[in-house]
Amino acid sequence: MTKRIIIVGTGQSGVSLAFKLRMLGCQDEITLIGEEPDLPYHRPPLSKKYVTNLAEADGLYLKPKQLYESERIELRLGCRITTLDRTAKSVTLDDGTTLRYDWLALATGANARRLPASIGGDARNVYTLRTLADARALRDEFGKGRQLLVVGGGYIGLETAAVARSLGMHVTLIEQADRILNRVASAETASYFNALHLQNGVVIREGVGLDGLEQHEGQAVRARLSDGSEMDVDVVVAGIGVNPATELAERAGLVVVNGIVVDSCGRTSDPSIYASGDCASFPYRGVHMRLESIQNAVDMADVVARSMLGEEPHYLPIPWFWSDQYATKLQIAGLHLGYNRVAVREAPRSGLSVWYFDDDRFLAVDAINDPKAFMTAKRWLTAGFNPSFDALADPSVELSAIPEFVLTRTNTTQEI
Repeated sequence: MTKRIIIVGTGQSGVSLAFKLRMLGCQDEITLIGEEPDLPYHRPPLSKKYVTNLAEADGLYLKPKQLYESERIELRLGCRITTLDRTAKSVTLDDGTTLRYDWLALATGANARRLPASIGGDARNVYTLRTLADARALRDEFGKGRQLLVVGGGYIGLETAAVARSLGMHVTLIEQADRILNRVASAETASYFNALHLQNGVVIREGVGLDGLEQHEGQAVRARLSDGSEMDVDVVVAGIGVNPATELAERAGLVVVNGIVVDSCGRTSDPSIYASGDCASFPYRGVHMRLESIQNAVDMADVVARSMLGEEPHYLPIPWFWSDQYATKLQIAGLHLGYNRVAVREAPRSGLSVWYFDDDRFLAVDAINDPKAFMTAKRWLTAGFNPSFDALADPSVELSAIPEFVLTRTNTTQEI
């Protein structure tokens, strides 16, 4: 008898899951439900090419509409799920429709954190940059000579600043921590990008927060900063991180701790419900964690698809990320969590690579305009090789000549 799989979320992970199921031969009904009205789209270009008018919406779509039809994947766009009934194994949409499922996958992603209304974050010209609707709105706001305030010195804030400068805007970026990229990169990587943005005319103020935005007729017109200074603003973009979209899971009584908790096969605390992508918290090296990346979204979807079809795959990620700022490409392989020292190597064309270690254990690399370092690090991480820290730290030793040591892999799978 034909069964039904419902996937909640039309981002990269939800779409990847639907098509992976078909690729693996699944003949069950597949319904893909999303709150946004647009066809599922790539998010990374929103903060790079789309806002600058270098890309149109049609070029952002993950798949053409016809492919969903030919693969018999039912799209329900612009729909919100109001109720998830685990006992009845059904979901109810905001139009009153109730759909039963045999398996349910939550690929609900994450929501951008917004500035509090109490400090003026509800002004019409205060934005986040997470959705296609956000990017469309910023297209109308971004223009030569306008004054932009970026709140937050993470990757989305820095990418937004780079795009705005390319359009001739005056850009000030503030970061409440003592440096940009405080949580996600070493001081060496942060210093490189600080200098890059300064060279391109961005004013970066570290250790400075936003106290409030003065409004006129619903528009933010002036910002009061934590150091007592003030500045006029035309546009404000908050790049202060995201929260996993777990509201539906919480209301349904699933285990949620900084994301929807899953085992190494992607199963939640309900064996009929799975989760993948930005919203999912999975076991990694003995702890649960979330990853916000395209690679994680796609790879977790693959694991969930196989698990739904009766396999017992285990998600053991080798994470990788990237960021484009001006003509500079940052590529990251691995996770630098727990590092206590770094080796820094210069590369051709003003490049740099920063290699993270926990004592003698290699964890990750930040490769800046250095694709060779990125690919080498991915190969080492995938194979379980450990490069010599001392050799990496010695600029006279070529990358290809650095000794490699085989690591003993530990089993990181665990139950919820």
